[in-house]
Formats: sequence, structure tokens, C-alpha cells
Amino acid sequence: MNKSNKPWRSKRLELLGSSIFSEVAAWKHAAISEGIDVIDLGIGSPDQPPSERVRHVLADAALRSDSYAYPAIKSGQPFRESAAAWMLHRFGVKADSASEITPLLGSQDGLAHLALALCDEGDVVLLPNPGYPIYAASLALAGIQPVLMPLREEKGYMPDLEAIPEESWQKAKFILLNYPNNPLSAVADLSFFESLLEKARQYQVLVVHDLAYSEMGFDGCEPPSILQVSGAFEQAVEFHSLSKSFNMAGCRIGFMVGNRKAVGAMRELKANIDYGIFEPVQEAGIAALEEAMNDARYARAGELYERRRDRFVEALRGEGWQVELPRATMFLWAKLPTMTWDRGMPWTSRLISQEMLKETGVAVVPGEAFGSEGEGYVRIALVESEERLLEAAARIGRFIRGETMIG
Repeated sequence: MNKSNKPWRSKRLELLGSSIFSEVAAWKHAAISEGIDVIDLGIGSPDQPPSERVRHVLADAALRSDSYAYPAIKSGQPFRESAAAWMLHRFGVKADSASEITPLLGSQDGLAHLALALCDEGDVVLLPNPGYPIYAASLALAGIQPVLMPLREEKGYMPDLEAIPEESWQKAKFILLNYPNNPLSAVADLSFFESLLEKARQYQVLVVHDLAYSEMGFDGCEPPSILQVSGAFEQAVEFHSLSKSFNMAGCRIGFMVGNRKAVGAMRELKANIDYGIFEPVQEAGIAALEEAMNDARYARAGELYERRRDRFVEALRGEGWQVELPRATMFLWAKLPTMTWDRGMPWTSRLISQEMLKETGVAVVPGEAFGSEGEGYVRIALVESEERLLEAAARIGRFIRGETMIG
């Protein structure tokens, strides 16, 4: 074979599918190139910066001449200790910083590598459908088979644990869930986690809980940690992220906490992949966690998104799109509206997302990006100012009614 014909591309990449976020970015760039004012409600990236104190800590640390060694040399122990203190402050959960917490380059970093650290050939993993794309992508890269659990509106977007075949429970290495949920915005309570852990114990399945949106509960809701359940450290791990809760998405910092064997496996794998988190970012992370614990003026991220949610949902309903009020996260999970016009083609979540962006400049993510159960929905991120959200609602209303769009 001529060497020039070799693919130079892993077949594993074909299992990932195309990144919908890259597709939406391409649609967005096309709209911008045509002079459309784009209101980007697609990617869930906070539009606010970290606090001034956190920014100063990061800047001062970055200016120090001793900040540029490999971070692994310093082991990340101060950040782990702060993470442990925050878990105790926020959830009443006692975690050993040395053996039950490991820092991550954002929680997605840990989720992407979890199957590589924990699974062997022949294992299966129980995943939610819809689910955040990295869940399935990480299994594809590790060569692990998923068993999908449908999350449906009529069941409050909770998995039916009894409907999972016993054979799947027996083969499963871990079950992964995410509450508050991205993209569904559903919230779980401690009684659900108790039932989940009890079921998992029967089959010695590790429970993996992605709690990236712990600080984004609305209407008095304070999302719990699965580790609050008695005995959870024997059977569970949890991922936390500073990206959304502390507006540090670009810093790439988070942590995994829980069962020490699973945490140790992740730490061992990561020690062979990277040298840890840039030291100034760790110091900024410590400052953010300390601020949340000690500053009486500290306001959780959820307060901002709750105000935006209230204004935006009211505006959308006024335009004829009956959207449910989410109890948490920075997202709306919106069932496709009834269109008053017909283009001779079925309205899929992908098509309506494309057309909405093309004709109104409002970018959202099609529900099918999160799995087959996401068809019929779109995810809308509350990552613009209230003024821009109200403008987006007005544009969407004209789109739904088939009125003249913006140029």
C-alpha cells in the first residue's frame, strides 16, 4: 500500500461521532459571516468572571518566578485540603484529602479518563440517555460497552433502576448519573441516592455522580451530594467542577472525591498522562473555595441564573413557547414548540436549531446531541444578560409564528 493512502486517523474517532458543539460553532460562524447578530445560548460557558479576589490571586501567583515548575512536584495537597474543607462546609461530608480526593483539569478531564482507570475488556457501564456527550465518548475511547438508561419526562427524568436487566447489573463496572442534570435540569434527592446505592451494592457496582451544578439550585433547592448518604464512600465517587459554580471554566480545575480505590486508580492514571494543574490556577481555586466558605457577602452562582430563568421563561411563554421552569443548572430543556407554519419537512431538534440560528441569530443545542432520548427537545443556556435573553425570546417568538426574521 502506498504510504500516502494510510488513514493516519484512529478508528476510535469514528465511534465518537461529530461533536455537535463544533457543528453549532460552524453554524454560528456562518451566521456571523452573513452579518447576523448572534445571541449564543448554546455552550454552557459562564459569561461572568471569577470574583476580583480570585483574579488577583491568580495574577499574583502567575507573576511569581517559582510558579513554573511541574505542578506534580508540589503534589496539589493545599488544593485537596481546601476541597475537603469545602465538602465539609457545603455538604457536611468528611473526606480525607490525601486518599479520597484528587485534583483534575476540570471534571470533564476526569470523566473522560474514568473508564480507562477503572474498566477492563468485557465490562459494561450504565449511562443515562440523554447524557452529556463525554460520558459515551469516554467509553468509546476505552473500548467499553455502554448500557443506556432512558431518562424520560414522565418519570421526572430519573432512571428506572429495576428496568435495567440483571445481566447488565452483573457486568457493569460503574453506573454514571448527573444531578442536577445537564441537559435535563432535573434534580435528585437523598432518598433516590439511597435507593441507587442500595441497588449498586447488590451487584458491587461503583456509583459515579457528576455534580458539576451543585451551586445552581433555584427556589431554595440545595442539590445534595451522594456522599451525604451513610456508607457512600464504600460505593461511590463524585466529580466537582469550579467551572460553572465559580465562573472558572477557562482555568480547567475540578476534583474527584469518594471511594479511595477508585480515586487512587484515577490518580495513578493521571500521573502517567499529565503533571497536574498549573500552580496559580490551583491557588485561584483555593481562593474561590475559601471565599464560598468564609465571605458572608458571597452569592452562589445560582442566584444570577435564577433571575435569568424567571425573566426568560416568562418571555418565552409570552411568545407562545410553553417552557418548563427548571429547578437547577444554567439550562432550559425545552420541548420543541408547535410551529404555525410548514416547510414540508419534519421538525427535528437539529433542523429547528439550524433554522433558528440561520433566521434569528439565536444559537441553541439540539437535544439529539445528548442521545436518542433527546430528540424533540433543545437545550438553551442562560449565558447572556437578561436584556439579551429577552431579545432572544422576541426573536424566537417571531420564528415560531413564521414572521419575518432579522436580516
